[in-house]
Amino acid sequence: MEQKNVLGQQQSQQQVQVQTQVPQQVLLARLMEMPVDALRQRVDNECMENPWLEKSREDSDDPASVAGNGDGGDIQPDGDGTAADERVGDYGSEDDMPDHLLGNPAGAGRPENMDYRSTLSFYDHLKDQAHEYDLTPHQEQVLEYLVGSLGEDGLLPKSLDQLADEAEIYQGITTDSHELETMLHVLWQFDPPGIGARSLQECLLLQVARLPHVRFRKETTQVLRSCFDDFMHKRWDRIARTLHLDERTVEGVKREILRLDPHPGFSLGERDGAAGQHVTPDFLVDTDTDGNITMTLNEGDMPSLTISDDATGRLASYERRGTGRLSRSELEDMRFTRRYVERGQMFIQALLQRRETMMRTMQAIISWQRPFFLTGDESQLRPMVLEDIAGRTGYDISTISRVSNSKYVQTSFGIYPLRWFFQRKSVGTDSGAQVTQRAVKAKLRELVEGEDKASPLSDERLTELMAGAGYPIARRTVAKYRDMMGIPPARMRR
Repeated sequence: MEQKNVLGQQQSQQQVQVQTQVPQQVLLARLMEMPVDALRQRVDNECMENPWLEKSREDSDDPASVAGNGDGGDIQPDGDGTAADERVGDYGSEDDMPDHLLGNPAGAGRPENMDYRSTLSFYDHLKDQAHEYDLTPHQEQVLEYLVGSLGEDGLLPKSLDQLADEAEIYQGITTDSHELETMLHVLWQFDPPGIGARSLQECLLLQVARLPHVRFRKETTQVLRSCFDDFMHKRWDRIARTLHLDERTVEGVKREILRLDPHPGFSLGERDGAAGQHVTPDFLVDTDTDGNITMTLNEGDMPSLTISDDATGRLASYERRGTGRLSRSELEDMRFTRRYVERGQMFIQALLQRRETMMRTMQAIISWQRPFFLTGDESQLRPMVLEDIAGRTGYDISTISRVSNSKYVQTSFGIYPLRWFFQRKSVGTDSGAQVTQRAVKAKLRELVEGEDKASPLSDERLTELMAGAGYPIARRTVAKYRDMMGIPPARMRR
């Protein structure tokens, strides 16, 4: 009997811990998505709403920074990475946490607007990834049509049959549902995971299939595939009975689902790019002549936050007296104070975890792309995907995706969106090294810009020069990249 009581107490403690983690995880996910300007506004709003949360500017002139020789080394995860994954799991509906933690400021002003090198819209992010696949011009056209048909949440709202009909009528594209299905599977390989799904269920299943280190992948897939209606209505007891899952597994599945993003398109920013002309960088990276790279998390005039001494003193006084000796008004005041103190503590902890995650992620990107940060030479960019940075930091892919989306880094060579550094497709060089398509394009542009304008280089000659520079690519690839960069044929460059 005593053993059963101990077991019951342990299970109860685990349930309380999970219930506490859920709002913390969702809050952290929301803060992780915010660029620096939106975060400032969020902090101001929280301080206005919480009477016991105070600003302290003692640390505001000491921004988070990391300095080193630029190689960064391999950034190791905390322990086996499990704690980090649970700490920054970033999926959750608004039903999973109190309303007061769902602040999402709009129209936050940027005190220091800066031009960045190019504007990437919702579609630009996806079409840039489409160029990483070896597709025919017609397939590229069909895939671009699919991208243009996505909703703001990144899901596909229309059936493939309907899209095939509309492609013919409105765009003059001849296709069918089978070809659209093929191109849709290509789109499913894009980042962020879940983009292009035809339903919320499919969106979550696509993410489960791609996420690494999923302890309950099989059970999570079963829940989403076979018991989706019960999942949507939070009928976990019925799910457990149907799939014969014990309580530990059910809680594990819940944690895995918290890592998923039901609206992957929202993290890609504006659909039309109209709001992306000016940005405030989230990171500042400096490089000196000795090859040392210093990275700073730009928090501007972000204040440090503390819990009011009056609040902690008031709670301590109530606890010393004991609840049995408190009047009704004092009990209400104690509950009110405790609620907002706990809310403030949760917010402060989430900000600290956001800082740690942002710093570790950016340091891993610098380590991976060190040659570029030293020289600014795009040809030095290495192929890099979300999984690479996830492996170096110990965070999951969805966390890296949230950090990299809508964030910018200021370097000695310009301001770049973090997404710009991620490119999946690689091209083999004569030396056996792998470089990105962007690096190949940079070399091709360099050759064209240096040509004799009276005698422009033909595609055949460009192919020869590219091979001589260590990039053995076919003539049709040269023509394709030239077209993608908006460079006309030789006869039109005279």
